[in-house]
Amino acid sequence: MQRLLVPALTSAGLLGGYGVARATGARWAGGVVLGAVGAAVATVVGREAGAWRAVAVTGTYLVAFGASHPLAKRLGAWQSVGAVAAATAIPAALLAER
Repeated sequence: MQRLLVPALTSAGLLGGYGVARATGARWAGGVVLGAVGAAVATVVGREAGAWRAVAVTGTYLVAFGASHPLAKRLGAWQSVGAVAAATAIPAALLAER
């Protein structure tokens, strides 16, 4: 179950965070979504697969968020967020379970 839930959460957090920031014009609101989903991901993975996997998935999530910014200059904003959301889903699926 976690193998599907965690990648869906990481992708939803990245896409949803950007979508909220763009729709509201308030970057902080997108950050709230990003942070809340990140905390949920860390909790779910930590409970199911252990602390080091939770750190790895959460770290990947945050690196993807950071990477989306320079990537947006080349691809465009939505394309960049979509690319990092897809790229984050792969390690999230692999690390979500023991």
